[in-house]
Amino acid sequence: MIDDAKKDAEGKMEKAIDSLANELKKVRTGRAQVSMLDSVKVNYYGTPTPLNQVAAVSTPDAKSFLIAPWEVAVLKDVESALVKADLGMSPQNDGKVIRLKVPELTEERRKDLVKTVKKIAEDARVAVRMGRRDANDELKKAEKEKLISEDDLKRGEQEIQKLTDSYIKKVDETSEEKEKELMTF
Repeated sequence: MIDDAKKDAEGKMEKAIDSLANELKKVRTGRAQVSMLDSVKVNYYGTPTPLNQVAAVSTPDAKSFLIAPWEVAVLKDVESALVKADLGMSPQNDGKVIRLKVPELTEERRKDLVKTVKKIAEDARVAVRMGRRDANDELKKAEKEKLISEDDLKRGEQEIQKLTDSYIKKVDETSEEKEKELMTF
């Protein structure tokens, strides 16, 4: 019973860590990363389609993107999707490909991005704690139904707390790493 609750909690906490990693990929660091464009949806024949499914996206250097649509007819749609996505970069269309220059981050913008990272990390901590709460509730319910003893309940809660602490530490380490990456010039 305790192991089941612990596994459920660990699964939820692992999802929180995965979600944190995905959200942090979207935070721009001043270096071009293809994942920065994952949220861009192109109106492809009336259907919102991810950019990487209608064009080849590459980073020829650390400060720019090169977007080559599979079909030239989609070029205008790709350009308008990039403008709509409000990435802070203006697309330059040469008729065949679109280039995006990643602007230098100002000190103020870096601090704003650090605040965003802290908020994302706090959301992940909350998700981890919710996993703990759900597992503890499951254990308390089992104890009320006399499926486990009071000692088992306490032991289970302690194990789940240790698990929670380790996942909170992972969240903190991940967010600190991203903050450091943002603040280095």
